[in-house]
This record gives sequence, structure tokens and C-alpha cells, in this order.
Amino acid sequence: MANEIVPITIAEVEGKLIPMRGQMVLLDKDLAEFYGVETREINQAVKNNPDKFPEGYIYNLNNQEYANLKSKILTSSEATWGGSRKKPTAFTEKGLYMLATILKSPRATQATLSIIETYAQVKEMARTMEALQNVADGGEQQQTLLQKVGNILAEVVGNNLSTETTETEIELNFAVVKIKHKVIRRG
Repeated sequence: MANEIVPITIAEVEGKLIPMRGQMVLLDKDLAEFYGVETREINQAVKNNPDKFPEGYIYNLNNQEYANLKSKILTSSEATWGGSRKKPTAFTEKGLYMLATILKSPRATQATLSIIETYAQVKEMARTMEALQNVADGGEQQQTLLQKVGNILAEVVGNNLSTETTETEIELNFAVVKIKHKVIRRG
């Protein structure tokens, strides 16, 4: 089937989340990729529906945020940016929900569901990590919370923690914690 919708994994969405202004956001170009549309279509939807995107729903990056983004996460190469000189728009969770009311294709629905699940997982991970900081070492409550963190990570990463290769490294960068899994096989 040529038009089959390929599900977007939570790990794919999580890999595109960026902490900005105290929230986790997704950039317009990444949303366009998930929704299977051009970035200009995402931005046109915002432009045509300004009442659906009040302050705090989307951010137009300032010069410093744009410079930081390019230097830390993205390179300014033609391959990454497609030659665009326009600063990306960052969508907060609320902005994503509003965008979902505008884009109506089956792929947009699938992408929105994946994004919502990812935000829920990130929030749950943050709550659990915060709760872990407030419990005594070695207690039953700590063990329960650690198990919960493990379960969330297993959902986010899935079965991608392969030990078949010489070296496997997965790094998840949440707003409150950075978790790294590395397997090195000697031999």
C-alpha cells in the first residue's frame, strides 16, 4: 500500500522535543515532518487561524533562542534547514492541540496521538523523578518509583535497547533528567 500511514513512535517525538521558556516544545519543521506536510503549511495554518493560537501557544524564536538552537541542536547546513532563513516557530503542548483541530488528515491524527502520548510520558517521568527526590533511600516507596521510571523508559524506548552491536547508546534528555543507556561489548 503506497499511502500507508507509518506510525510515529513516542521515541521519535521525544527526540524532537526541545526545552524552551520552561516548556517542552516542537518546532514547525519537525511537526511538518510528522504530519507529512510542508513547513509552510503548518505556518499558514497558524496565520489563517490567529484566534486559535493566543500567547503561550506558540513562540516565535528570538535571535538568542535561534542562535542557541542552531549551535546546540541543529546545524545551519542546507541539508538541515533547506536553505530557509526564517526562524522556526515553536509549538507548546497547547499549540499542538490547537494545530490538531486544523489539520484533519489521517496522518495528522496519527501524529497528534503520538505527540499527545509523548507529552503525557514526559510529564509523568518528570513527576516521578520529582517524587523520587523526596523519598528516603532504600525504602519501598523509592523502589516503587524506580520501577515506575523503568516502565516509562521501556515504553518510550521500546525494545530499542539492543545489545547485539559493539556499542549501543541511547540518550533521553527530559526537562529534569538526562538518562543514558550504553552497552559496550568487548571481544
